[in-house]
Amino acid sequence: MSLGRNFITVGAGTALSRLLGFARDILVAALLGSGPIADAFVVAFRLPNLFRRLLSEGAFNASFVPMLARIRSEDGDPAAALFAGRLLSVFAIGLLVITLIAELGMSGLVYALAPGFAAEPEKFQLTVWLARIAFPFLAFATLAALFAGLLNAAGRFSVAAFAPAALNLVLVGALLGAGWSGLGGSRIAAVWLCWAVAFGGLVQLLLCVAGLRYAGLHLPWVRPALDPNVRRLLYLTLPGVLASGIAQINAFIGAIIGSGAPGVVSYLYYADRVYQLPLGVTGVAIGLVLLPDLSRRLAAGDADGAQRAQNRALEFAFLLTLPAAIALAVAARPIVDVLFQHGVFSPQAARATAATLAAFAIGLPGYVIAKALQQPFFARENVRTPVIIALAGAAADVALSLALFGSLASVGIAIAASVAGWINAAGLAVMLHRQHDLTIDRATSRRMGLVLVAALAMGGALYLACGLLAPWLSPAQPLAVKGGALLALCGGGLALFLALAQALGAIDLKTMSAVLRRP
Repeated sequence: MSLGRNFITVGAGTALSRLLGFARDILVAALLGSGPIADAFVVAFRLPNLFRRLLSEGAFNASFVPMLARIRSEDGDPAAALFAGRLLSVFAIGLLVITLIAELGMSGLVYALAPGFAAEPEKFQLTVWLARIAFPFLAFATLAALFAGLLNAAGRFSVAAFAPAALNLVLVGALLGAGWSGLGGSRIAAVWLCWAVAFGGLVQLLLCVAGLRYAGLHLPWVRPALDPNVRRLLYLTLPGVLASGIAQINAFIGAIIGSGAPGVVSYLYYADRVYQLPLGVTGVAIGLVLLPDLSRRLAAGDADGAQRAQNRALEFAFLLTLPAAIALAVAARPIVDVLFQHGVFSPQAARATAATLAAFAIGLPGYVIAKALQQPFFARENVRTPVIIALAGAAADVALSLALFGSLASVGIAIAASVAGWINAAGLAVMLHRQHDLTIDRATSRRMGLVLVAALAMGGALYLACGLLAPWLSPAQPLAVKGGALLALCGGGLALFLALAQALGAIDLKTMSAVLRRP
């Protein structure tokens, strides 16, 4: 299957998961609002979900895929299967121990992640209770990431891409059930959701196991041992969490800083959920598809082919994220109003969430470009350089968040995260250029410039359209009316961007269609 078609496969799976996530978060906003119960659920859910996103969306894949490819090329398939089986047994034992420790020490974990909650003992204890229920999701999701990595390494992207949607399907079902039972705004609804989180992780794991069996891939169970290959993987994965998961880590930092003010954790969460759709669809697709391709090309000595793949990935990142970032910044308020301003979610919460979303949008292209630029380092099993650069970005994020939080609250935290994303992208580009591993060809530069022109023109048109459609986007309108107006706004913006990009020569829709159909 072609690189472009693999991008679409992974992107479609991630898009489905994110769209179901939208449905989930619309229901969460309506059911829990942005008060103390919502804040408690957000922290309890974010604790295991952070590690799931880090592992399934980059860090584990970035170290596991190149190592598996190297072992298979040097020692054959039996050695690769033995390595994967040993890794499974080590992970299973380790996750059991981690889960037990976390359950016993959950009060300390919650205090570390949301220190501001300690000022409200009732809210703090609720968060601890919810986090204990949801935490087993981490074990299920980590094992699912291992199986998904095996599928990705074998070029089987479909099951691994679509399995994460299972969690959101389960949560949507739980939310609908809680709403139907009249549990809106209650602690019982939050408890119900956290049980659904754990169950959704189990379903995701079972889907990945079924995908392995369908693909004819067998993972033997062997005695757990920290042999040299397992130790090497852990050495690469643990720091790789910082490098490839910097967007999630920065969001976590923001939640910690924002926990001292009422509602800020919820504003950040809801804005992050919208922002994660284009970030996830493009960033995850690039990380999961580009890395195996680069690893194979570099192992075969095809440096020119690796450069071409790198250029195509950068074009892909720019093409999808730049117009998305401009659209999110311009249309943040109608997007938030339509998606979240229902039930107990107040107009004040909608205003704060929309401003936070617009600030997050500034950093969207930076994070996705960084995701593309990390892959040449990971393909060479070099995590040290991306980690150092990611730590510099995280340090900037902390400093700016602390400086801006007092005056701008959640918006200041989002601005800090955006700046950190661009610092990460710029640092990676400089290092690759110095190592002669990044050469952007003239055609790529030209197309990226034309994409910028088309995206800016689309942004201007969206700004005017928001004013024209304001009566139909009003929160007072029925959901069908304002939802239709939002779809018209987004669909019209997309159509205009594609038409402009085609007319300017930034893209060729016929060529893109042919590439996606190519086996």
